[in-house]
Amino acid sequence: MNHLRLEIICWSCLLIAMAVSTEAASVWKLPTAQMVYEDLEKCRQESQEEDAATLRCLVKKLGLWTDESGYNARRIAKIFAGHNQMEELMLVVEHCNRMEQDTSHLDDWAFLAYRCATSGQFGHWVKEFMSPKEVER
Repeated sequence: MNHLRLEIICWSCLLIAMAVSTEAASVWKLPTAQMVYEDLEKCRQESQEEDAATLRCLVKKLGLWTDESGYNARRIAKIFAGHNQMEELMLVVEHCNRMEQDTSHLDDWAFLAYRCATSGQFGHWVKEFMSPKEVER
């Protein structure tokens, strides 16, 4: 009987450890400019240099996009939190996401929503984030 209890406890501990490690692995981390450049190069190769497909590939790899709901405005706002306009940025991203939503043309949705969101101040922040001085080569 004690052997059975010990076995149940061991299996329970193993399942808990697996759940914790799975949860830890799924925690999103802020991307660096270096990460973006590395993923961008992979996506360019995968999408054969097609802009909309490259963009969608990149934002998926960075954890900023899902095919079901489009851009994750909260995560995007966290990247640019230093500008102290998170709420406004989230509203812009969510608006553009809804306005351009097209689940039958996912690459176009990602590209058009990006173009919409970056047409203003956010576009300058993206350029600043991606400037070569940020990348350690």
